Amino acid sequence: MAVARRTMISFGLVAIPVALYTATQDNDIHFNQLHKADHSRIKYKKTCSHCGQEITADDIVKGFEYDKEKYVIVTDEEVEKIKTEKEKSIQILHFANLNQISPVYYEKTYQVIPEAGGEKAFELLRNALMQEQKIAVGKVVWGASDTLMCIIPREDGMIIATMYYADEIKELPKSYTKPEVTEQELKMAKALIESMDTPFDPAAYHNEYQSKLKELIESKINGKEIVAPKEAATNNVISLMDALQASLEKNKAGEEKAPKKKSGRKTKGA
Repeated sequence: MAVARRTMISFGLVAIPVALYTATQDNDIHFNQLHKADHSRIKYKKTCSHCGQEITADDIVKGFEYDKEKYVIVTDEEVEKIKTEKEKSIQILHFANLNQISPVYYEKTYQVIPEAGGEKAFELLRNALMQEQKIAVGKVVWGASDTLMCIIPREDGMIIATMYYADEIKELPKSYTKPEVTEQELKMAKALIESMDTPFDPAAYHNEYQSKLKELIESKINGKEIVAPKEAATNNVISLMDALQASLEKNKAGEEKAPKKKSGRKTKGA
């Protein structure tokens, strides 16, 4: 697991050296684009719009268009020069409750590990956040932009989630015509939720469609014909109450067949 970034978390006058590791990976199957006629790979070349010459990465510089077809060239070294030491570290701006932040603001997640000499301050911050049930909101300059982020404590360490700014979130319709819900329908819906209420276990979820896609690829490699699976018979449910009742009965039947498991819930006062 390669180190993504080394930086500092500034907590008041305390500076905590940390290393940030990417916390996720792409496991999806990816397809290459091929020429339909002979199945050869499609290649993309970068060319100069003026002379038509093919360009390599070493020939490319960054430019900002300040007027039509007029550019000012800005180098990575110049971008780094204007950063202060303060901006290069993660500055904690304030603390908040985790449930005050909508998940739509989260972008990418990193695991945070303290560097040598920062373990005590790191653990102090983690422990204090856990006990106060708080998260820290901070920012750092990465590349050519302020990056907003959220520091979230966990039992075994901390994670950092980079965040979108408010003006980067699209406005979505926030209202709809709310139909009346009867007490009986609400009671049935609560019962269905209760019947499906189990502790979250991330290891229990798998990308099943990717598994099917791998099987399809293996079948194609071995020259087998691809056969569509038979669709399960659908119930002719004619009302919301019928759908809720049928769902409850299905869950109940599944529970009776499944082996008994100890509840993951804690009793009050535990």
